[in-house]
Amino acid sequence: MATPFRLRDDGVDLFVRLTPKAALSRLEGVETAADGRSHLKARVRAVPENGAANAALEKLVAKALGVPVSAVSVVAGGTARLKTLRIAGDPGALAKSIEALAR
Repeated sequence: MATPFRLRDDGVDLFVRLTPKAALSRLEGVETAADGRSHLKARVRAVPENGAANAALEKLVAKALGVPVSAVSVVAGGTARLKTLRIAGDPGALAKSIEALAR
């Protein structure tokens, strides 16, 4: 299975498929799309208006990985379901944390 992230010198890029307006905010493991790319599935209660869903996603991922919210930012897909989050920190430690979430 492909990993839903790419290592960088200063952290990782995490690929996420976001569903807004969900009953609960939570991470739901990894799915592989038809094109073979993997994404971490996430649901947030926030609505997709004025960046509320993106902010909720950043908080959810930061809490799950044990990093400050300021270390997580949406860098691609701001208005799309498929997003790329940039997470600053130790790439090796972040990779292990993300792999644990993916199970």
